[in-house]
Amino acid sequence: MRIGMILDKTFPPDPRVENEAISLIKQGHEVFLFCLKYHKNEGDVLINGIRVNRYQSNKFEYKLSALAYTFPFYTVIMANKITHFLKKHRIEAIHMHDMRIAEAVFRANKSLKLPTVLDLHDNMPEIMKLYAHLQKFPGKQLISPKKWKQKEEEFIHKATKIITVSQEFIEEVVERTKISRDKIVLVPNTVHQSFYKEAKIDNSIVDSYKNDFVILYLGDTGLRRGLQTAIESLLILKEKIPNVKLVIVGISSTDPILKQQVIDLKLENHIDFKGWQDVSLFPSYIVASSVCISPLHRNIQHDVAYANKLFQYMSFGKPVLVSDAIAQKNLIEKTNSGLVHFEKNARDFAQKVLQLYADPALRNRLGSKGKQFVEEEFCWEKTSEKLIALYKNLPK
Repeated sequence: MRIGMILDKTFPPDPRVENEAISLIKQGHEVFLFCLKYHKNEGDVLINGIRVNRYQSNKFEYKLSALAYTFPFYTVIMANKITHFLKKHRIEAIHMHDMRIAEAVFRANKSLKLPTVLDLHDNMPEIMKLYAHLQKFPGKQLISPKKWKQKEEEFIHKATKIITVSQEFIEEVVERTKISRDKIVLVPNTVHQSFYKEAKIDNSIVDSYKNDFVILYLGDTGLRRGLQTAIESLLILKEKIPNVKLVIVGISSTDPILKQQVIDLKLENHIDFKGWQDVSLFPSYIVASSVCISPLHRNIQHDVAYANKLFQYMSFGKPVLVSDAIAQKNLIEKTNSGLVHFEKNARDFAQKVLQLYADPALRNRLGSKGKQFVEEEFCWEKTSEKLIALYKNLPK
């Protein structure tokens, strides 16, 4: 089957898109990827068997994307590009990544009537409520999360099949939209076996933390990820664990707030902001750590999704400490691979870290359980089977 994946961003990187495409290619499908470019000298390219087609965009179009369901301009512009892409490559099935570009896809597909797969990476209407530009003029007046939710439900009904990233997300969608349960498929974000089996460890990173008790965070550092809780907990932890070190590998636009908190609390000696690092270095930071964290704030999105970082942590046998956002809480309790703290509660976070610090055997036991779970059930090679089955049975 000639599958057309639609992504309204640049590529690479996007691990989920790449993982799905490669898995389908290995099954004999041809995968063509529609994506955007912002520099004229970037051309179409073949990446790991994915036929990447880059369509010219610009900052103005990018800004219009936020208003996709306020005004039709973005949809019209993208629909024309997507129509060209679908016809040029004689696409037989469309796989759209997230909902921002969905209306443009349906418009382009109106006459072609190809089967469509809507891949919901996130609960976008709920995440939008947390965006800073939606809290003030003019974003607050122009962009309506309620309208985006209505559109999302419309697209869920229109699509041939739906993909989501957690069982909790499936339950929320089925309950809200009343679609048939067999229309929606679980394809969670997990790690390839190669991430932990073929990792090259940078010993200089490991050695630099050999005298520290490292609490590690990987990924987006936006405030909703809960790092302010972890930072505050160090006021307690440094009194009990003098060599405690919070290592943060990632970035976001709100990092100045986190760094100012560190200065205000005089915790500079106990926190390393490493910024964004290449994914190939993640295993080295994980190996150097004692506890790995995901202190998410609770909201509708975080309650139904868990981050890929959890499986990266677990694949190296590290105990995890997560907030009580429902999806990740359920996962950790089901697998017995870590501990759970109350969201936004620095004291409870610190108590759980101290519990792990005081009991190396507990850390080893929890880490071993997580590693076993990833190896036997939750590596990409296992979880992609439902994606493969979806396309095997997709109506022509």
